[in-house]
Amino acid sequence: MNKPRPNTTSGAASSPRIFVAGHRGMVGSAIVRQISSAAPGADLVLRTREELDLTNQDAVERFFATEEIDQVYLAAAKVGGILANDTRPAEFILQNLAIQTNVIQAAVKHGVGRLLFLGSSCIYPKLADQPIREDALLTGPLEPTNEPYAVAKIAGIKMCESCNRQYGTDYRSVMPTNLYGENDNFHPQHSHVIPGLIRRFHEAREAGDHSVTVWGTGTPRREFLHVDDLASACVHVMELPAETYRQHTQPMLSHVNVGTGEDLSIRSLAAMVAETVGFDGAIEFDASKPDGTPRKVLDVSCLHSLGWKHRISLQDGLRSTYRWFLDNQSGARGY
Repeated sequence: MNKPRPNTTSGAASSPRIFVAGHRGMVGSAIVRQISSAAPGADLVLRTREELDLTNQDAVERFFATEEIDQVYLAAAKVGGILANDTRPAEFILQNLAIQTNVIQAAVKHGVGRLLFLGSSCIYPKLADQPIREDALLTGPLEPTNEPYAVAKIAGIKMCESCNRQYGTDYRSVMPTNLYGENDNFHPQHSHVIPGLIRRFHEAREAGDHSVTVWGTGTPRREFLHVDDLASACVHVMELPAETYRQHTQPMLSHVNVGTGEDLSIRSLAAMVAETVGFDGAIEFDASKPDGTPRKVLDVSCLHSLGWKHRISLQDGLRSTYRWFLDNQSGARGY
């Protein structure tokens, strides 16, 4: 491997070359907006899937060999809701492992000193103590419906930790809670809960339906974070001095939880989304469908100690997400 290049922050004389992998997805596009807003002159390196297939090892190697990348935000991933994870498990583990391995391996080989890996809160055991601390990792069985995806994300964390130990890199990982916001996937079967509910209630209101059926019992409790808050946290964590980051994270762990530390029931969430969309019919629940983990809320005390807290309330976030959906309905993913 090449010796890692010193990290250059946005305040230095020359801006670092920053590769945002997955920049057209919900998370990647938010990171690009955040970087562009905070550092308008940032040297962003962006590639579409057609221009650079991250599952192709040779293509990724050629890219890093020629682009002299200083920082990587690894936001590219195959993602989906409960149904997609449960019915296409091979795609979720194989594609995510390939993307992570190719990018991290090439980054190490070509001297990328700092990398931020985007994981998921599904890495934690199904019945982990609540709120979930970073050191709950690998302490119990995972939620079966998304285990392949979770295993891939755990592998990404361990890749970063291992590179840091063996090669002296500064690779960090953030584990966001459930996300929503601009550029989300609104597919009727393969979306996550908030965009799925927004579409369902919107279409029910437009059709004049008297009721909407929601998967599960409505009793599980979940935490939700607006994607713009996640992007802000990602840039904050990436730019922290190495000493500060190491002092506040757990020994031998490279990941930090990102969330609000606040949760609510799916039943309450459905009511909030219905109100936001303007649907005033009945909300019914199909208990024959899976609930997933009973409760999942992250302990975000580590991130708070690093100087970052969320700013966007769930109510405000739902309103802005629905406005974006209305303005971009014809081009929204899943439509």
